[in-house]
Amino acid sequence: MAKEQDGSPKLRHPEFQRMRVTLTIGVIGLCVTSYILGAWQGTSNSIKPSFISTKTRCDNLVRSSGTLLDFQAHHQVSFNEPALAPEKFPSCQLKYSEYTPCQDPRRARKFPKNMMQYRERHCPKKEDMLRCLVPAPPGYKNPFEWPKSRDYAWYNNIPHRELSIEKAVQNWIQVEGDLLRFPGGGTMFPHGADAYIDNINALIPLNDGNIRTALDTGCGVASWGAYLMKRNIITMSFAPRDSHEAQVQFALERGVPSMIGVMGTERIPYPARAFDMAHCSRCLIPWNKFDGIYLIEVDRVLRPGGYWILSGPPIHWKRHFKGWERTEEDLKQEQDEIEDLAKRPCWKKVVEKGDLAIWQKPINHIECVDSRKVYDAPQICNGNDVDSAWYKKMETCISPLPDVKSEDEVAGGALEQWPKRASAVPPRITQGMGGLAAALMKYPLWVMNVVPSGSPYDTLGVIYERGFIGMYQDWCEAFSTYPRTYDLIHADNIFSSYQDRCDITYILLEMDRILRPEGTVIIRDTVEVLGKVQAITEGMRWKSQIMDHESGPFNPEKILVAVKTNWTGKPAQKQ
Repeated sequence: MAKEQDGSPKLRHPEFQRMRVTLTIGVIGLCVTSYILGAWQGTSNSIKPSFISTKTRCDNLVRSSGTLLDFQAHHQVSFNEPALAPEKFPSCQLKYSEYTPCQDPRRARKFPKNMMQYRERHCPKKEDMLRCLVPAPPGYKNPFEWPKSRDYAWYNNIPHRELSIEKAVQNWIQVEGDLLRFPGGGTMFPHGADAYIDNINALIPLNDGNIRTALDTGCGVASWGAYLMKRNIITMSFAPRDSHEAQVQFALERGVPSMIGVMGTERIPYPARAFDMAHCSRCLIPWNKFDGIYLIEVDRVLRPGGYWILSGPPIHWKRHFKGWERTEEDLKQEQDEIEDLAKRPCWKKVVEKGDLAIWQKPINHIECVDSRKVYDAPQICNGNDVDSAWYKKMETCISPLPDVKSEDEVAGGALEQWPKRASAVPPRITQGMGGLAAALMKYPLWVMNVVPSGSPYDTLGVIYERGFIGMYQDWCEAFSTYPRTYDLIHADNIFSSYQDRCDITYILLEMDRILRPEGTVIIRDTVEVLGKVQAITEGMRWKSQIMDHESGPFNPEKILVAVKTNWTGKPAQKQ
């Protein structure tokens, strides 16, 4: 009798075939039922975000085989929604349209004037903080696109003409109808910033990629930094909010990196070895006073081999002393004192030509350590907190550089030339570091990387070593900047980090203050936190949407994208 090759007889009865068909139909039916129930539950329980229009957004509902397929994120974690309607934040009074909480001139008058203390940060107490939306001035228009914005701004956006009168012969700013024009002039460069920068380039190379980051102290309207951008040098410019009305605001409105700041008693909020070049053009900083403390602070933030450029008093005093209304003896003494103080942190004078004098910081401290036998002061600091700069008092000792093995070695490691520096491994770390700044490097914009004051201090140092700029900042306080500074704010887990330290409502109100009308906010955080954030922003005139993390819908982190609507304050009615 023949057998099947696999060793077992096959069942071919009709009853078995009918059972097999029935089982198949049952399985298919269960699958269809489960799919329909799952889709119905997902759509009914999903968070309903407010949507913002965008040119690239696809339709979320796709019709396929007569069935509506929902591609919205359904991997959502529930959160406690407020029982009451969201708080509606009113507009602040129009007098607050240029409100800078931590540099409020009225509050500043209460503090000592010694060493410019009254110009430093003095933030309001919690009970004194505004709980309203800072309005744009009447007639506000979106700023011009870069690079036109370097040279032009709308007068109604910054309705100040004081500098066009006070600095008329120096070409800082001119009023032309409803426009403000910025010819690129400055006190020490009446022929324009471009010609002035060409003079510097004739003395030290600016175009070979070795100089990428610069610091401009007492920057005026930041013409120097504005014109360096086209040479691939990005400059952090700062000046106090003083009698030169709105000088930093003029820079920010034009898209030039800058902030309100002063060299007073506290360190400037940047890490050690951050800048390739520092600059002072008649910046009115008393470099020869207070045991050279301001030169020592510049030394802290200068990279090994970095340059310090000084123009204005007392440089070239033999020519300018009459115009400066000072005696020859006084100016000569000031320059002699600066020359002596510059030697103490071991700087070497590169050149003095015309109105420019340039010094260079050593690449390491081997010789500088030996020179302490000659100079009793300043000594090299014993501590190793050279990067600490948030409410940290300046010191009259030299910030130590990392140890080296030879006189030719660059302390802390040599950096690549720009643009290789952006993607090269920074010497401060052993592996590459990504981030939004790197992704945006190819675009014609600048990014202010903000590092919370409690973060590891070398984080900001790495950002600078890659050729970008940033500052330390505690999000529980206001930023040292004017309203309507930024086009885009990107916040990565800021609210999760700060929700136990301060009210996230005030963080959002601060974001609203420094964001331009029609500016965008991108917030990455947990869905619970984003739900609370979105509920608050409903009362802030933002339009927002919560979407999936880029890694997919099953990541518990989500992304909130919001746009600030365009509205202005109402002009005061005439009595």
